[in-house]
Amino acid sequence: MKTAAITRRSAIRGMLMSAAGGVAVSSLSASDDEWPKRSGLGIVIYNCGIRRRWMQQQDSTFDLFEPLTFLKHCHSLGAGGMQASLGVLAPDRVRTLRQYADRHGLFIEGIVNPPRDEADLSRFTAEIRAAAEVGVQAVRTVIMPGRRYEQFRSLKAFRDAEAMGRRMLELAAPVVTEYRVRLAVENHKDQRIEERLALFRHLDCEFIGACLDTGNSFALLDGAYEPIEALAPYAFTVHLKDQALREYEDGFLLGDIPLGQGAFDLKRMVEVIRKAKPRIRFSLELITRNALKVPCLTEKFWATMPDVPGSDLARTLRFVRQHPPRNLQEVSTLPLEKQVALEDANIAASLRYAREELSI
Repeated sequence: MKTAAITRRSAIRGMLMSAAGGVAVSSLSASDDEWPKRSGLGIVIYNCGIRRRWMQQQDSTFDLFEPLTFLKHCHSLGAGGMQASLGVLAPDRVRTLRQYADRHGLFIEGIVNPPRDEADLSRFTAEIRAAAEVGVQAVRTVIMPGRRYEQFRSLKAFRDAEAMGRRMLELAAPVVTEYRVRLAVENHKDQRIEERLALFRHLDCEFIGACLDTGNSFALLDGAYEPIEALAPYAFTVHLKDQALREYEDGFLLGDIPLGQGAFDLKRMVEVIRKAKPRIRFSLELITRNALKVPCLTEKFWATMPDVPGSDLARTLRFVRQHPPRNLQEVSTLPLEKQVALEDANIAASLRYAREELSI
């Protein structure tokens, strides 16, 4: 019975590795014809959360987000690299990851939490050291939890969190400077653009800049293209996303959608970013889920943004009305197998659009 159980587990793991682009399908003897057409667009781990959950239901010991496993998965899909949590890696894992990336022409970016305080610096330093050894292009981080309009009930609560985020980056600055690792802070529906630019000016650190998310700042009424133009000079990496928009009674819906199927002029965005940073890497961030609610017509939404002019709200709602959605996905009601299929299809469509329409 024990041998049979091990055999079944081995068979399941083999199938999972195949589904994840693992060793079973990414052997070095594979010919070029066996791979999808290549895009330079990377994939962020958050794109694949449903597949990860489905695979762990088949085998709880298998983790798609293990760095080498995920890099192989990205390669099997035809992506140009990955953005993933690396943690602290042993030397042999660093070597294997670098060798695989170099062999297949893939880039690696990390994801890290900033140091919470002095006591957390050793953890942060170890992760930045590992990222440097892997040879990352950049390491993405965020400095505040959740979405501003959901997380905080007053301007004071937001300013307190903002001050804590600033302090975390002040602690991080000497570490990333020592290891020459670029720390990319995502515009994460937290600070408005002028607040983020003031933070970068305050830090004045050549190794702290932006992970420029092309959709998030729209939720804070910053406009569709104004955040791109403002943050591009600070950008170390890009979360490329498109958004489907629709009004609802309290504001508007904001839904991740395959590239080219939403409201944004991605060619315009990419052109602005490339003009500022010609060698920058782009990664897809498309979370397959129900559209998010942005309740910009409620009092709670404005509690942390009392000085934002009404013209910004008018500009935002006008843009929403001018760009009715072609495709606003409802995900939560689907069975898990169909959610996985939709997630896979969203990624595949985005990689194809990036390659064929954006020259990424």
